Amino acid sequence: MYAWIWRKLPFGFWGKLTGSLGLVAVTSALLWYVVFPRATPLLPFDDVQVGSGTEQGPAQEDPNVISSDSVNGPDEIPYSTESNAPHPSTSPSKSKAALPGD
Repeated sequence: MYAWIWRKLPFGFWGKLTGSLGLVAVTSALLWYVVFPRATPLLPFDDVQVGSGTEQGPAQEDPNVISSDSVNGPDEIPYSTESNAPHPSTSPSKSKAALPGD
């Protein structure tokens, strides 16, 4: 196909080279400004769903999502503005001698 286009372009080597670059530029501009904007609404790239809807029941945890424990580590306190309570991993644990029935 490219050989056919090269043979059909007029003039010598420099004319064919200029014509080829012009065809590439026109084709790129046509795709960029006409075809792609018309195809964008049909593509699912902007269709972001944060959680499942109420009709589908409770949201299930996505295994591909990184949890805050894996980002901060199990011993670090995650950032929270809602509570001043210490993180469970930093609270003192009860010793075995303090448990009743021993």
